[in-house]
Amino acid sequence: MEANPRSTGRLPAAFLTPGSSSFMDFLAEHQPELLPGKRQLPPTQGVIAAPHGTTIVATTFPGGVVLAGDRRATMGNVIAQRDIEKVFPADEYSAVGIAGTAGLAVEMVKLFQLELEHFEKVEGAQLSLEGKANRLSTMIRSNLGMAMQGLAVVPLFAGYDVDRDKGRIFSYDVTGGRSEEHGYAATGSGSIFARGALKKLFREDLTEEQATTLVVQALYDAADDDSATGGPDVARRIYPVVTVITEDGFRRLTEDEAGEIARAILQRRLEQPDGPKAALL
Repeated sequence: MEANPRSTGRLPAAFLTPGSSSFMDFLAEHQPELLPGKRQLPPTQGVIAAPHGTTIVATTFPGGVVLAGDRRATMGNVIAQRDIEKVFPADEYSAVGIAGTAGLAVEMVKLFQLELEHFEKVEGAQLSLEGKANRLSTMIRSNLGMAMQGLAVVPLFAGYDVDRDKGRIFSYDVTGGRSEEHGYAATGSGSIFARGALKKLFREDLTEEQATTLVVQALYDAADDDSATGGPDVARRIYPVVTVITEDGFRRLTEDEAGEIARAILQRRLEQPDGPKAALL
């Protein structure tokens, strides 16, 4: 399937043969060794040391959804990277946040982006949000062999459903099992703490500004109790990646916008170290 520099410039026959609208199916048929799940790892003993991404959170609000992630990657008890990117646009109306083995997760996201673009070019229309969530589920399932060797990828998928006029969130397990989450969700090592914060502070009538503040509050609480989750680093000006998806499409908050939210939370935490309190009744 590779191009021949001495050829006449025509595309190889594989590119001219009608087939599936799935780019993964195309690779599986013509060059399966390029798919991450088809690679064979050498025999190893114990856990493979590789950088891992940690906490991703999401929440819905009337008119859209917010997806955010901290910036720390760890390798055992070592901070492997302080400013890793964990949240990526999948297409115009959806995004993926990654937790798990960082290298494989980023590669999976790039393949997912290509999968959605390929479908749109072949079919002349976008997949439904449900269809995108199913495609990602299939990709995660294909990585099961790697996951069984400790190289798991567990993303969080969120997007604006143009058919239902609302934001939706999907979570996954290592086998590709998919669940739709209602209101909020979290994944990664700090997810248990982030989810607790989301559970106490979430409301159905959040504004976009309140929703972005909520996810940063949840990430702060996760960093407070989970060493693998990085809190806002004011000295280095490293702040969480916060993205908003509405009927206008995907938008990532600028560093100044995310920094303003993080600094306001930090200032308030000087007075209330444990964060805002939810009402008892």
